[in-house]
Amino acid sequence: MRNLIYLLFACTILASCSTKKYDTIIRNGLVYDGNGGEPYKADIAILNDSIAFIGDLSKATAKNELDAKGLAVAPGFINMMGHSEESLFQDGRAQSDIRQGVTTEIFGESSFGPLNANMKNQMQNGQGDVKYNVSWNTLGEYMQVLEKKGIAPNIASFVGSGAVRQYVIGEANIAPTPAQLDSMKLLVGEAMQQGALGLTNALIYPVDFFAKTDELIALAKEASKYGGTYSSHMRSEGNKILEAVEELITISKEANIPAEIFHLKAGGKDNWPKMDSVIKRVERARKEGLDITSDMYTYLAGATGMTSAFPPTLQDGGFGKLRERLQNPKIRAEMKIAMNTNAQGWENLYYGAGGAEHVLLLGFKQDSLKKFTGKTLAEAAKMRNSTPEETAMDLIVQDSTRVGVAYFLMSEENVKKQVALPWISFGSDEGSYTTEGVFLKSNAHPRAYGNFARVIGHYVRDEKVLTLQTAIQKLANLPAKHLKLQKRGELKTGYFADIVIFDPAKVKDNATFEKPHQYADGMEDVFVNGIAVFKNGEPTGNAAGRFVKGPGYKK
Repeated sequence: MRNLIYLLFACTILASCSTKKYDTIIRNGLVYDGNGGEPYKADIAILNDSIAFIGDLSKATAKNELDAKGLAVAPGFINMMGHSEESLFQDGRAQSDIRQGVTTEIFGESSFGPLNANMKNQMQNGQGDVKYNVSWNTLGEYMQVLEKKGIAPNIASFVGSGAVRQYVIGEANIAPTPAQLDSMKLLVGEAMQQGALGLTNALIYPVDFFAKTDELIALAKEASKYGGTYSSHMRSEGNKILEAVEELITISKEANIPAEIFHLKAGGKDNWPKMDSVIKRVERARKEGLDITSDMYTYLAGATGMTSAFPPTLQDGGFGKLRERLQNPKIRAEMKIAMNTNAQGWENLYYGAGGAEHVLLLGFKQDSLKKFTGKTLAEAAKMRNSTPEETAMDLIVQDSTRVGVAYFLMSEENVKKQVALPWISFGSDEGSYTTEGVFLKSNAHPRAYGNFARVIGHYVRDEKVLTLQTAIQKLANLPAKHLKLQKRGELKTGYFADIVIFDPAKVKDNATFEKPHQYADGMEDVFVNGIAVFKNGEPTGNAAGRFVKGPGYKK
């Protein structure tokens, strides 16, 4: 009798769900729910910003209906480490990512708050092609400004240990006093309450490079109090990558905080064999109970500044000091030697790439230098009748920027090995662009347009390194769970309707280093918080993105 009553009750609920009026119904799709299991055929109903029902909706109606027959329906992908902090000011449609199925952008390595007056001035005056008014002071205010402007994807951010260090100490290579460290911890706590996901840094660059492990542990402990995560572009991805992994594990253990290795790689041919040891060390730490994960991009070159060809200590006091030093004949002579040295105390990406032929120039601030965009450093040096070393220093001085470049550092064997790891998700380490306007003044790294499509098209379909359901789990569910993003990363009743519809047979990355501004193929429809931001292969212009807060957020 009890079973009969339950059955009647379940049928009543099911009937009411199947006849209810919804905003959108996605019919006949092959559903990949994000948990890594086999896909299944089902309809999905959206009401307001959430998934209202998954199952048979043949008797239900909606304002909008889509036939997804023959297509995959999946949770929106999460860009675990993106850099759309500026590009979204220029164009909130974020097409290079949306067209790959990315519905949430995670900002890491640094943060756009907190800012003091000097930092605001630097940010305002140091802008490149994208211009915006620095009207905020805190990280929370910045995220609200971006959300209010109108953006297609969701956004979330860590707070940078470098940002709080610069706020309190400045750009000098000194240790904080106890009072200064307390001030830094206070800023981290405030950012966590404003919605930060945790603490982040990029330890190969100033000012982050100047922080010692004990300083990072103290700040990570503060983030841990609010349920945050520690994320890091580690102190080395080359000669001392094993030591860098050990530092991250130490911080995770001592601060009792989950940790994320940003864009895991072994840079430089001599270091490629070290990846096996890195993987074993991380997996041992995970077995010991530490929550350590990583993300990656699926290319053989990294992108950063030409300044990474020089010791970080050259930037003691800020970029202005570096620019000044690079005009000193004595220091220039020393830097020519340093550039061609297999350094142990800092990350020499110029040497790791194998020299000027493997350094691609991506972008300049000065119009007079944009003619070198897309050239290798070797080609630019020849055009200028100079040496690569002199050219590197002169371009930094003349452009008054770190000069964006790509360093070819990685091996395909390691990339394939990493793609298959169950604890690795994916991040572009790039902005989100459109193929028009100011974005065409510089060359992006192709990962901006192809990183996520490349996972599905190249590594799933072509190379068969992993299954599609596993790839989707790593593109959506893994990062959502690690970062404690509530009700995201899965197709599940009651979860936010971040949904992508695509043809797995057609997904393809088209961007190359020579022609990076090319959209990926295969994505049909993209929903963010229940609203279509991409429909039938075209952007809708809907600004559905929200500021997604971390676990420590307080209203």
